[in-house]
This record gives sequence, C-alpha cells and structure tokens, in this order.
Amino acid sequence: MNALEVRDLVMHFGLTTGTLVRRRVGVVHAVCGVSFELAAGETLALVGESGCGKSTTGRAVMQLHPVTSGSVMCVGEELTTKSRRQMRAVYRDLQLVFQDPSAALDPRMAVGAALAEPLRAQGIPPPRRRERVAELLELVGLQPDDARRHPHELSGGQRQRIGIARALALRPKVVVLDEPVSALDASVRAGMVNLLQELQNQLGLAYLFIAHDLSVVRYVADRVAVMYLGKLVETGTRDDIYQRPAHPYTLALLSAAPLADPAAERRRRRIVLVGDVPSPIDPPSGCRFRTRCWKAQDRCAEEPALVDRGQGHPVACHFPGAV
Repeated sequence: MNALEVRDLVMHFGLTTGTLVRRRVGVVHAVCGVSFELAAGETLALVGESGCGKSTTGRAVMQLHPVTSGSVMCVGEELTTKSRRQMRAVYRDLQLVFQDPSAALDPRMAVGAALAEPLRAQGIPPPRRRERVAELLELVGLQPDDARRHPHELSGGQRQRIGIARALALRPKVVVLDEPVSALDASVRAGMVNLLQELQNQLGLAYLFIAHDLSVVRYVADRVAVMYLGKLVETGTRDDIYQRPAHPYTLALLSAAPLADPAAERRRRRIVLVGDVPSPIDPPSGCRFRTRCWKAQDRCAEEPALVDRGQGHPVACHFPGAV
C-alpha cells in the first residue's frame, strides 16, 4: 500500500467581483487532473514555475481547500469525503511544513508551547507532552533551553527546524514540504536539506517535496513530477528527468538551473522561453505549453496524454525528445 495516492485531482476556484452583491465572473483552473503515488520512505518532488499549481496541490492533499473532484488517499484512507473533525485523526499520519516557518508559529507562544500544541489537541497528557517536546528539539538539532524562547529570538533556520519538529510531533508517515528551504540563506539551505534526509532515513518518512529550485530537487528526490499550468507534463525517476528529459518545458527548466561546474555552465545551451505564462482563468486548449513552445505544431491543439512515448517514462508531449 502506498503512503499517498492522488487520482484525477481537480481544484477550481470561482472568481467573483462586487462588494454587496458578489457574482462569479470566471473560474481559476488551478489544478486539472493531477495523479501521482508516493511510496513509504520515498521523496516525490513536484516542480514548476510559480503559479503552476504545485502548492495548491499540496494544500489539496492536506484538505486545506475542498477539492472540486478527484481522490486523495493517505495510508489507505480516502480524505476528500472526511469532515474537518474527521481530519484531526488523519493529521497523525499527514503533516505540512510551510515555506515560511513564521506561518506555523504564533509569535506570542514559546517554542515549547508551540510544539506541545498538536500533542494537546490529540489528548496526550502533560507529562508525556513535555517529554515529547524535549525529544523533538533534540531530533532537529536544537537545545532543550530553546523551548523557552519565542520565534523572534530564533534565526530563520532555527524557526524552520521548529516548523519541522512541530510537523513531526505526532509521528506522521507522510510530510508535505512546501518550498521548505527557499526562504533560507544559501549557507543554511544545505544543512536543512541534510536534516530532512536524516529524518527521512531515521523515521521512514514519505515526502511530497514541492519546489522550484531544481538544484535542491536533484539532491533530495527519488522521483520528479513536472507541473505546468495545473497539469503534469512529465514524471519519472530523478535520472529520467535530469539525464533524459523529454518535455520542452522540462528542458527549459533544467537549462535555467545553475550548474556547479563552471566549464559545463559555459558550454551548455540555454533555452529562453518567450511570452508570458497563460492565465489559469483561460488556459490554452490542447497542450497548455504550446503558446511558449518552439516545437509547437498544429497537432498540439489536441491535448497530449501523459504516457510513455518511447523515452522510458511518461511525458505529455506529441513531439518529445531533445531540443
């Protein structure tokens, strides 16, 4: 059994106008038919430009937004039919780490109280809560005295460690990581990525890792799903995506990611996309990438299915392959 299964997930938001009388003037097609699986102990990276729908997908998995249609199953349980009260039990197995740790921490609350809050919500008695808070601080590399500090007394990296510790308080099986290192300084980022990997190995966690930084994804992911304007355009193992990319959008993303080797950086060909990302209110018909794609032909007016076309992994493109 997979730790997480998402099938045909659709998230549409009504666009309204007016103050006294609200009326719908459009629909935002944020997520359109996304499907993926996440095995226990695995990291699946969901990547794409800002506004592609990857964070909305993560919040839909957490049931922070009601889904328009589709299925989300966590450890064998269907989540889309559960009430808010029923989801409280699910959150023992499923947790979220925010991009900005301040979003998960009350500035008026000491660190120890913030870590104890999910434990208290699950009815865990005070003596065990205090023990667990101490365990969590040690787990993420902080000191017991940090329990008495407030978020404003901590660095950005320390606050994110507290955010991770809070997500792990109830010993979840699946953690959704929404851009967990993008708000951190480069000097702190590597240490945070190493911490996440150590925790995964130690606790057997499954990660849905949402990111736009492909250099970080290359280091942490087992599998990668590339998302554009609400749809998955390519999925595969890390080696599939980084060594054998097939979708033009994936090629463009990889060409924009910096390389550690200066000589290789100078030699490689950059792909500069023309035009703006289309509006999710009125996405293009057929292949949604065709308005910016240098390979686009008449056939691209038909929507390509996400299937293996001979590259060894699924790709949603009528003309996959090298540039």
